[in-house]
Amino acid sequence: MDTEKNAREKAVHMLRSGSNVQEVAKACGRSKRWVYKWQARYQAEGWAGLESQSRAPQKHGRKLTKAMRRSILRARSELEAETASGQGLKYIGSRAIRTRLKKKRLRWIPSCPTIERVLSQAGMTRPQEPRIEVHYPHLKPDQPHELVQVDIVPHFLTGGMRMNCFNAIDIVSRYPTGEAYTQRRAVDAANFLIHVWQEIGIPTYTQVDNEGCFSGGTTHPYVLGTVARLALFVGTELLFSPVYHPKSNGYVERFHQDYNLHVWKDTYLQDLKQVRQESRRFFALYRQSEHHSRLNERTPAQVHASNPGPKLCLDFAMDQTKLPLYAGRIHFLRRVRADKTVSILNTSWPVQSVLPDLGVWVTLDLTPKDAILSIYDKAPDVSTRICLDTHSFPLTENVLPFPENPKHFLPIDGSCIHQKD
Repeated sequence: MDTEKNAREKAVHMLRSGSNVQEVAKACGRSKRWVYKWQARYQAEGWAGLESQSRAPQKHGRKLTKAMRRSILRARSELEAETASGQGLKYIGSRAIRTRLKKKRLRWIPSCPTIERVLSQAGMTRPQEPRIEVHYPHLKPDQPHELVQVDIVPHFLTGGMRMNCFNAIDIVSRYPTGEAYTQRRAVDAANFLIHVWQEIGIPTYTQVDNEGCFSGGTTHPYVLGTVARLALFVGTELLFSPVYHPKSNGYVERFHQDYNLHVWKDTYLQDLKQVRQESRRFFALYRQSEHHSRLNERTPAQVHASNPGPKLCLDFAMDQTKLPLYAGRIHFLRRVRADKTVSILNTSWPVQSVLPDLGVWVTLDLTPKDAILSIYDKAPDVSTRICLDTHSFPLTENVLPFPENPKHFLPIDGSCIHQKD
């Protein structure tokens, strides 16, 4: 039963029987404006005018015509054909279709969401495949100097010049450091890591991502680049994060947010010198801050100093010639691909005993006798783990033994020893 319609009819009956607007409004529990509205509707349309009407707009300013739908579908079809034949780029989405329609000088071009809706209704889109969440092994350090994460966040100066901001943080003490460079070459990455090992110390593991400045590039197989050689020379175990998996580098990724907020937001930095000045001021304040809930009201500097470790000598300078290989370990976090291989140093390595999409820990162990690449299911700090596969790693040069007393360390007592011969 339509009680609203009944109220309208009651109002009309009372008006027609001589009641005034105020009396009708009071009897129906409505406003006088409401009474005037339905009185006018009745006078214009009769009893049918008392029916509820749709509030949808009567006119659509940009209703898509059949001709426009056909133009969208034709543009998609043409782009697919060009992609299949190799004549054009592999862009066939809504933005590419809009570009194609603009070239036809149409008076009006629909938006990307409208184009995507038309393609979906015509069955010309492919449903996105669900992303498989890969779970990677990870270290669980509980003391400073066990794991330092390193990453790069880009920024732009006033005027457009790009700054490559290298940041590093000890994930237990939250003790940070950083430096900005105008480029992100291997020499820049190496110089920054030298700064890290001088400022934070030489940790057991130094974790980096897979950018060419760290990895040595994506072209040559078995390449052990500048950063890998420097890490072996210094005595830290380099750990490469999984490809396209920022969660594995989560501590430094989160630190980037603080760095961006305090150094770059609402500031206008003019040159590299100013960027470095602002960054060093922020790092000094951050190290003395008590805001970390995990540190129990202690500062990163206090926690970091509670478990001191060796540092690189402040006068250490990297030799401009190619560093030799020293005995040590390099690690990689990788996903097992569909063909049951993992990609390490631009080479595919079989790992047949597991299913695809498993995250694994890969270790390249270099000794003066040989080099072995081993694939494990877990990180090395767990009590029990399984070796899934091993391979001999080809080398074209000798591996030098790592000295028992490295001469480039700054001992805990602060007395610097000369560099390694």
